Amino acid sequence: MISRLTASLDFHAQALSLRAERQRIIASNIANADTPGYHARDFDFGAALRNATGQAGLGSGIASTVMSPGGRALPELRYALPSQTSMDNNSVDMDRERASFADNAVKYESTLRFINGSVRTMLDAMKSHNQG
Repeated sequence: MISRLTASLDFHAQALSLRAERQRIIASNIANADTPGYHARDFDFGAALRNATGQAGLGSGIASTVMSPGGRALPELRYALPSQTSMDNNSVDMDRERASFADNAVKYESTLRFINGSVRTMLDAMKSHNQG
């Protein structure tokens, strides 16, 4: 019973952690938009989530993982393809990065709402009928 209750929270916790990591990577890309020779980075969120939750064989591809010093799995970073060439060999496309940043922020917020909803549902289920 407890494993069923924590499975949903574990999934959302992994998703939240990966969303935070993706936000950090996108912010790094934006911060280095004027750095000559900087290549924008990103990762496949779906593959990273499947890998982090132990479902790596269920998707289209298997992402390799790197372990952080804290012992958590980090997604495989890839270089973003530039939409157009630049004179300083910088591949950051600010329009793409801003859109990715906003999209990821909305999805981060929705993951927080899913976690909040799951916790509320569990708390309501644990209340006795007399506490209502």
